[in-house]
Amino acid sequence: MKKILLVTASLLALSATAASAADLAARPYTKAPPPMVAAVYDWTGFYIGINGGWAQAHDNRSVTGLGTVGSFDANGGTVGGQVGYRWQTGGWVFGLEAQGNWADVSGSTGNLVVPGGVVRSKMDAFGLFTGQIGYAWNNVLLYAKGGAAVTDRNYQFLAPGGVLASETGYDTRWSPTVGVGLEFAFAQGWSLGVEYNHIFEDTHDATFVVPGGIGVTGFRTGGDTDMVLGRLNYKFGGPVIARY
Repeated sequence: MKKILLVTASLLALSATAASAADLAARPYTKAPPPMVAAVYDWTGFYIGINGGWAQAHDNRSVTGLGTVGSFDANGGTVGGQVGYRWQTGGWVFGLEAQGNWADVSGSTGNLVVPGGVVRSKMDAFGLFTGQIGYAWNNVLLYAKGGAAVTDRNYQFLAPGGVLASETGYDTRWSPTVGVGLEFAFAQGWSLGVEYNHIFEDTHDATFVVPGGIGVTGFRTGGDTDMVLGRLNYKFGGPVIARY
């Protein structure tokens, strides 16, 4: 009888062990959670935008044999637009851009040679055609730019009673330009930025026309232009890239 009880207890123990093993095998498999995804902004694509800000254009007017007759800074506002294309490789961003602006950058000073006379100038438009190179930290882009600028300015001498002489029409000139900018993408396709540009206009020979249509030579006028612009761009294509 004792042997029978021992055999029965052994069989019950084996059954319990087998049942436990079966329960363990039946447990469902739990998949590991996916890795975290980081969204990286892609600056590649065409963009269009608007800009506005402040500009200062220097004018150093001189006459051969007399020296400087007036030197001043013309100041004023400007507003315009830009269109361009950028492409990104790694953290580096390259681009091409064309920009056109209306401006009201004017100034004047007293004529050092003609008592009561005035020397004045005004820039009413400019364009920038530049290449860009920059580096992006996700949605923040720092870049430098350089290329050509075209400016439209008018230079005048005023006698005490009115206009004495004016450079023929508006003087449209091409000059080198450089700049630097910082841009921040705040939504899909949208970015805000600030930009500084310098135009190397320097001084140039000028002919002024007095009443009666007589041209008078021997003048030099003009000077460099500096500007600070705020910008808003919208980029087409180039979605945010998801990286693991």
